[in-house]
Amino acid sequence: PHLAALVLARGGSKGIPLKNIKLLAGVPLIGWVLRAAIDAGVFHSIWVSTDHDEIEKVAKQFGAQVHRRSPEVSQDSSTSLEAITEFLNHHREVDIVGNIQATSPCLHPSDLIKVADLIQKEGFDSVFSVVRRHQFRWSEVKKGENKMTEPQNLNPAKRYRRQDWPGELYENGSFYFAKRHLIEKGYLQGGKMAYYEMRAEHSVDIDIDIDWPIAEQRVLSFGYFGKEPLKEVKLLVCSIDGCLTNGRIYVTEDHKEMVSYDYRDIVGIDLLKKRGIQVRLISDRDCSKTLSAMQLGFVAKVNVTNKLQVLKDWQEDMGLSWKEVAYLGNEESDVECLKQAGMSGVPADACAAAQKAAGYICKSRGGCGAVREFAEHIFLLLEKVNSARKQ
Repeated sequence: PHLAALVLARGGSKGIPLKNIKLLAGVPLIGWVLRAAIDAGVFHSIWVSTDHDEIEKVAKQFGAQVHRRSPEVSQDSSTSLEAITEFLNHHREVDIVGNIQATSPCLHPSDLIKVADLIQKEGFDSVFSVVRRHQFRWSEVKKGENKMTEPQNLNPAKRYRRQDWPGELYENGSFYFAKRHLIEKGYLQGGKMAYYEMRAEHSVDIDIDIDWPIAEQRVLSFGYFGKEPLKEVKLLVCSIDGCLTNGRIYVTEDHKEMVSYDYRDIVGIDLLKKRGIQVRLISDRDCSKTLSAMQLGFVAKVNVTNKLQVLKDWQEDMGLSWKEVAYLGNEESDVECLKQAGMSGVPADACAAAQKAAGYICKSRGGCGAVREFAEHIFLLLEKVNSARKQ
């Protein structure tokens, strides 16, 4: 049977404009679940249903196909079931839909593989995700009612200790898998049903119970970063113009060039060096005099016509794998380096080609703290590497 992954990503959002492609830990929100779906390897096709051009662009960038949904199922009042039904009406080849929520960025391929087995090999008609919670419930007393609240799942005289109570299962909204015949009858859950219990740390729902900064920390700690294991970064190569500086060149009356840089970026580089990470600079143009005046004391290569070759030479000389190399660039000349490096980033004002090739897009602009921000991102991922080693 044809199993299709389907992510619903409407352009309208009452809370956060274009939330589905807002950057979360440097990756568009929808990118986290698309990466997990693709790497799971269990779907015959992977789709994003959207009504917005920018979301379509990001979806294709991450390898998904796009179904352009109609205005009728793109309203604030439209339900997920209506959007899924419309998708099935246009794609008769699909037998099973795995509806994955874009707002669950800690989803892992291993979860999707196990769910696919439940519905394809064990014969379930629908499978949905749940999380175990240890929360005591009490009956609601509406304002003006003259009565007492009552316990719903506990005896107040004998309150459970957490370790003595298995808790309860709650839907977490991460995914809903269902066969076509159920959906055509108007159900996402029905027939022979099963739940799939996700780990609590992977159960992140931005729509309901978590805000953006907290979600970023959770993703950096528990998110899925790809098939290859993360390695500790040993080298950061940074493009000078547009990353370390803002890209502007000031010319005095006596034809001397001047540039500016942000002291926060220098602090970020110093922090990297204290962690044993080498920092080297690279530039398309001959800015040796400028570098000399800045007195940064870094290894630098200027007037470069092939940045990738320089990057390869440095990587080989230091005996590093590509996973141990980070690159911060901002122009088309940086694209191949961004693709090759194990960790890649660009400032917020980088060109479109560089943004597309990068794994992390800074909130800061070039010359305005982007290097420091990327350094912080490296530190957070190093914590993830160290945590994995301990486990």
